[in-house]
Order: sequence, then structure tokens, then C-alpha cells
Amino acid sequence: MPPPLDRTAAHPLLGRDLAAFGDRTALVTADEEISYAALAERVERAARRLGTGRRLVLVAGANSVDAVVGYLGALAAGHAVLLTPDDDAVIGSLTAAYDPDVVCRTRRGRWQCTERRDGSAHELHPELALLLSTSGSTGSPKLVRLSYDNLRANAESIADYLGIRPTDRAATTLPLHYCYGLSVLHSHLVRGAGLVLTGLSVADTCFWELFRRARGTSLAGVPYTFTLLERVGFAAMDLPDLRYLTQAGGRMAPEQVRHFAQLGRRRGFDLFVMYGQTEATARMAYLPPDRALTSPAAIGVPVPGGDLRLAPVDDLPGADVGELVYTGPNVMLGYAETPADLRLGRTVRELRTGDLARRTEDGLFEIVGRRSRFAKVFGLRIDLQRVEAGLEADGVRACCVASENELVVVVEQSGRDEQLPRLIASRCALPPRAVRVLALPELPRLASGKVDVPAVAALAANPGQATRPAGHPGRGDGRPAGHPGPATRPAAGPGPATRPAVAAAASVGPATVAEDDGARLRELFAEILDRRDVTDDSSFVGLGGDSLSYVEMSVRLEQLLGPLPAGWHTMPIRRLRDGARPAVPRRRRTLDTVVALRAAAIVLIVGSHIELFTVRGGAHLLLAVAGFNFARFHLTDIARRRRLRHLGASVARIAVPSSLLLALVALLDHRYGWQNVLLLNEALGPRTGPQRNYWFVETLVYTLLALLALLALPVVDRWERRGPFALPLALLAAGLTVRYGLLPLSPWDNLATPVLLFWFFALGWAAAKATAWWQRSLLAVVGVTAVVGYFGNPLREAVIVTGFLLLTWLPRLPSVAALNRVASVLAGASLYIYLIHWQVYPLLQSYSRLLALAACLAAGVLFGTLVGWATRCLPRPRGRLAASPPATALVT
Repeated sequence: MPPPLDRTAAHPLLGRDLAAFGDRTALVTADEEISYAALAERVERAARRLGTGRRLVLVAGANSVDAVVGYLGALAAGHAVLLTPDDDAVIGSLTAAYDPDVVCRTRRGRWQCTERRDGSAHELHPELALLLSTSGSTGSPKLVRLSYDNLRANAESIADYLGIRPTDRAATTLPLHYCYGLSVLHSHLVRGAGLVLTGLSVADTCFWELFRRARGTSLAGVPYTFTLLERVGFAAMDLPDLRYLTQAGGRMAPEQVRHFAQLGRRRGFDLFVMYGQTEATARMAYLPPDRALTSPAAIGVPVPGGDLRLAPVDDLPGADVGELVYTGPNVMLGYAETPADLRLGRTVRELRTGDLARRTEDGLFEIVGRRSRFAKVFGLRIDLQRVEAGLEADGVRACCVASENELVVVVEQSGRDEQLPRLIASRCALPPRAVRVLALPELPRLASGKVDVPAVAALAANPGQATRPAGHPGRGDGRPAGHPGPATRPAAGPGPATRPAVAAAASVGPATVAEDDGARLRELFAEILDRRDVTDDSSFVGLGGDSLSYVEMSVRLEQLLGPLPAGWHTMPIRRLRDGARPAVPRRRRTLDTVVALRAAAIVLIVGSHIELFTVRGGAHLLLAVAGFNFARFHLTDIARRRRLRHLGASVARIAVPSSLLLALVALLDHRYGWQNVLLLNEALGPRTGPQRNYWFVETLVYTLLALLALLALPVVDRWERRGPFALPLALLAAGLTVRYGLLPLSPWDNLATPVLLFWFFALGWAAAKATAWWQRSLLAVVGVTAVVGYFGNPLREAVIVTGFLLLTWLPRLPSVAALNRVASVLAGASLYIYLIHWQVYPLLQSYSRLLALAACLAAGVLFGTLVGWATRCLPRPRGRLAASPPATALVT
């Protein structure tokens, strides 16, 4: 046994003994709660196992109890800790560069500390406590040297301005090895507060279940985290214990800062925008919450104990702009680039941040650029950060790199791609030939959520890699072969995982699908969506997938991967590949509820028209399903113009086949007129007789056109993104005023049917955006109440109510393989079956109603196949930037 731990020589975390907080809760995980007393015992045991002889200890900083205990134990025993991601490549690189004496990490599911020698191979400065990388998870040998005083001072400073209480519980939404994530741990431990320890992403529903159960009070995030929060419906979540959010790790758009600040005022939490660097341990400035609405672009004021000033910089426009320089007790000792540097003491007294800033009239600091991000192109000085900020204001995420003769802008795919080069050239006063734009499904990101600028530079140098067709040798993910790729999956953001496979495993399953299967997935997406630009970062929705292709894709994917996770249509192929299970025979199969409802509804519609049976309600249920698919496939986080383009093309995919078919029908059957051909019968009449057979198609087209006009308004687009559940709920309320006769329709009698039926569509839309149980419960009550008594036909109302409740509560239904195949075919052709069955069944109804039903279904499937073939034969736009996805999202 090692000798007793010498408390006089050891350095308990930040100068505090954890046991002093007694029975307070320190850590909450999905499996257990650990008190400070219990944590102190575990830390003591870990410290004793490492011994008292001062050594360099590499700790793989996963978001787990073992990693936290190992890290605190190494600090408490007085060792110098090299904190890294739990990544084989990074650990291997830093082990080779710094030769640690002990390596502590998880091996085969168990925490292990491997002693590489008895003593130490290093001369370690007495103040050296922690070594952190400034480059995320790349394994760069350049490290920041931090002292015990650095850690203690910054933790106390953060705890001070955040007002951390012993009752607070912060979720570990960021990796432990990242200085921002580590500062959350430090600042809460010094105040005896708790941490909700998890490796889940905020995009995972299990994260929110744990957060509520643990009574979480705060969340920390980088800008991408806040984008994810908007995607998952954070604004409508029930989080009764939430006190504040913190944001750092890069500039967040002022509009987004203002949005979350306003949301906080309504919901009772604060937003702290913060600024920092690893070289300052974590934080240097913060924006007081009461200034977030009035000064959303500012980084705020220095943290307690620190000071900021502006140093003059030559060749800068504006005398009020300078380089931001920070001084304070949290400034690092200096850098280390070799093991010999570990014996050095303080070599840095102040931190020149490299950021260009100005001080506003009200005393707040505001970042306006970065010295290293200025470039000269054609002799002109270009601020790359300002170019990116300007594009972000236009709704385009971008990263810029430059050479002497060219500015390269890598963007996440946008509907404005073809205009971007000229727009950027005009803003920068460059000739158009000096600007090149590359479009990717997602910008590559590091584990911290920041854009991976070296990966972007590699793309700029090898543009052919960014547009490699599916199946091409190499990665196929938009990065050069051999590049490590982004450290996190794009769909889940900067969570604790540091590799795509690890990240996917957190919410999907073990990473067991081979790279060959990744190629098969890309080929499958390319085949079904008829796309030539599929990469590992592409998603079904991002490639313009619609409800028709959704049906075929889900069936084909289940054959390849087995059961699909919820929300698979928004996941990048990389995550499906790394997290899916290979298909194996299984006793229980499931069927997507939307597919089941579409197939069942079209059979009920046609069968009832043929009078094989009389079970009505299918068409009205399909309106709710259309609303559900509208929300699922159109109201994603893509730019507004791209949304509108997709939606406009969806209307065309409904209207054009319908009009062409009806033109042919009108030539052969004079009961139909030009109003039917132009889909104007519901608007102009006559609204009786056979002419009304296509009321469903016209109602759907009118509804989508109205929403297209509504979402074209920038203010409505912003409302929808900020309140994805609130907007359809408000529209549902408006629709119900018509349903209950509170809004007289006499001036618009000829439009009564589409307006009267809009609430069915709005119900489905709201159901797709309902993320909390209370939202689903509210919709269930409203939907059932509105449907019951509407038709005066209990069976018809029961069909609609049952379908709507299934749509709201059950994403998948038990099924069998044969039923899955039949349902997928019928659901995929549901619109075409509806269009053509009016002309088919009268020919066979007198012979056999069952035969007439089968003929209608077969004719609709054939018609849908012909439409799909004709669509694929249409000419495609050519050019380097023609890779943005086609808008083909059919919503029925």
C-alpha cells in the first residue's frame, strides 16, 4: 500500500476538501446519486492509488463518474494532469509527444490507470497542475500550462458572477476535456453544488428526461448547442427548475442571443453570454443577463478579479479598435510544446487574445474581428470573420479561408448558393473570379462544436473532395481521405462524444456497421432520392427527401440496418452507419405510423367510394397526416428561401400531375371542366356533383399555397423557428374559430370548404412539433373534442380520432414483414391512387367491388411509378454550385 496521503503536500481540488460538503449531492447520473462525502472517499482512493510522488498523469476526460474521480484524484494527490479526449488517436499522439508516467482511461468498459514507470521521467514545476490542448481533439502537442491558482481563481470567479448556489445542478452538456466543460465542473464543486453527469446530447430525449428527473438548474452550450435547442423545441419544454443558460465557445449571432434572452424573460431563466480562452483557464468576460437584450453583440465586462484593455494595432480602420488584452490570476503560466517545457514557471503575465475589439459607450467590450483572420486577396485586406458574420445574418452558415488570389467560402447548403459568389465579391470589393463557394451538407466541427477550420482549409485546397459522388473511393463525407473529420456528429452537436461512432452510440446503438455498409447507405440514398451529391454528412431531409420517398427509404433502410431510431430522417448517414445494427431476423417488426395511416386511409377512401364497405373519415385523417409531414419535412432548420423553394416545389408535385391527369379526363368525360383542370373548382364552383370529386387535392393545394405566402414573411419564419409548437397551435385556434362558427364565412362562401377544414391540417402540424407530454396531451384533448360531433357520424369520427391519437403518441406500430411491404407501396402511391380511382372503379364496380378496389390500387401505383420516372427524366441544372437539393417534398 502507498503511504498515507500527506494533506500538507497535496492539493485538494481548488483548495477545498470535498468531504466538507457532507451529504449534499455532488453527481447525478442516470443510475445513481453520489454525495460529496462519497465522492471524497472515491477521490481519496484514486489519489492513494496514484501515490504521492509527483508525476505526469494523462487522464482521458469522458463525462463519466470514473473519469471525474480519476481527474480529481490526480489533482488531489498533487500530480500534473494532462487532460485529453477519450480518443485512441489523440491519446496516442500526446503519449508519444509527452511520455506521461501514468495513463488513466476506460478500457473494455472499465476504468484503468496504467503506470508506465515507477517514478517520473519529468521535471515538473511545483505550480503546474493541468495541461490542456487549445485545438480541441486534434492531438496537437502545443498545450496550455495551468497552475492550481489558475484553476481556483477562475472557478471562484465564475461561481461568483453566476451566483452558483449549493442547490444548483448543472448538466454536463460539454466534454470534460474542453476548458468550458471543465469550468462547469470546477465552478460547481467549489460551491458544493451538484452536476448532472451525462454523455448524452441535448438532441436526445433521454437527456431531457434525466435533466428533469435530476432537477437540473443550468445548461452550458456553444453556439451550435443553441441551434440544437431550437431544433428540439426547447422553447416549449417544461423545465421548472431551470435558472440560467450559459453560452461561450464562439460568437453567437446577436439575433439568437436576443431570442434566448427574451425566452428567458418569459420563462424565468437568465442567459449569460461569456467569452474566454483556454489560455485564461476558461473565462475572461461575461455579459450581464440584463444587458443581453440591449447589447446582444457584446462580450460584456471582465470577470471578477480580471481586467481587459485594448492594445493599439497598426493598419486597422478605426481608432477605437484594438487587440483585446486580458490580465488576471487565471492567466496561464505559458505554453508547452515539448516535455522540457513542463519544468518552466510563469512565462506569461498578460494574455494577448488575438481578438480585435472595441469598447462601447456603456462600457461593454465587443469583438469585431480577429488578427489572424485578416487576409490579403488581390491586395485588399479582408476580414474573414466579418464575411462569415454577414452571411450568417443572411441565414447562411459559412467558414472562409483565403490565399493571395482567392477567397474560398465553404457554406452549409443554401438556396442562394448560385448568387453567393457575386454577393460576396460585391461586399468585399473583389472581382467575381476571386471568390469561390463550396457547398457542404454540414460544416465540419470539432468536439467543442466550433468549426474545424483546418478541415475547411483542406477542402479549399482539394475542392474535388467536397463534391465526390456517392461510391467514390475515400471517405465520401466531403473531406479529403485521411482527414480525421469532425469530432462530433452534425445532428447532435458538441456533446461529450469525440468520435462519430461514440456519439452515435449514445442514442442509437453500438457502432457495428462496416464502412462498406456506409457506401451502401450512400448508394441507397442516391438511388431513392436521385441525387449525385450524397456524403456521409447528408441526411434524408437535407437531401430534399419527401413523404413518398420516406416510405420507400424507411423500408429499404430497415432491411439493411434493422429497426430504425426515432427521427432517423434528420440524422446524417454517418450516424446511421456508425450507430445502426445490421439486419437480423427478429420476431417483432414495426411499421411507421404515418405509413400505416396513409395506407389504411387510402384503402378506406377507395373502398367506401366503391361501396365495398362504408367507413368514412380517411380523407380528413389524411389532411392531418399532410400537416404532420409538412412540419416534419419542410419546417427544418434550413434557410428561409430554401424552405420556400422546397414548399413551392411540393405544391407543384401535387398540382402538376393532378392537372395533367384532369386535362386528359376532361377530354374524355365532359362532366369535368376547366375549373377542375386548373384546380379551381373549390374556389369557383360548381361545388356539387362529380366536379367536387377532387376537393381533397384542391384543399391541400390551397392550404400549402397559403402557408407558402405566410412563411415568405421573414417575421413569420422567425416566429416558427422560435416557437415551432406555438405557431401551429395559434393557427389551430384560428381554424377552430371557423369550425365552431365563431368567424362568419358568408363573405367567402365559395371558399368555405378549404377554410373550414384547415384545422385538421393544423392538428397534424402541431402533433409533429409536440415534444413534451403535456403538449401531446393538450392536442389529444383538443383534437378529440373538435372531431366528436363534427360529422354526426360516430364511426367516421372514431376513425379520425383513432388515427390522430396514433399519430400523436405512437411513432411506430407492431407489424409483420408482408404488411410492411404492402403498406409501403400503398402509402407511397396514396396521392396517385386518390387521383385515378375515380376513373377506374366505375368500369369494374358492377362486376366485382373487390376487383374494382384492387384495380384502383394497382392503377394508382402504376401512375405513381410513371410520375416518378418522368420526374427523374427532367433536366437538371448544371454548374459547380448546382448541388443544393431539389425541392421535392410531397406532403400527402
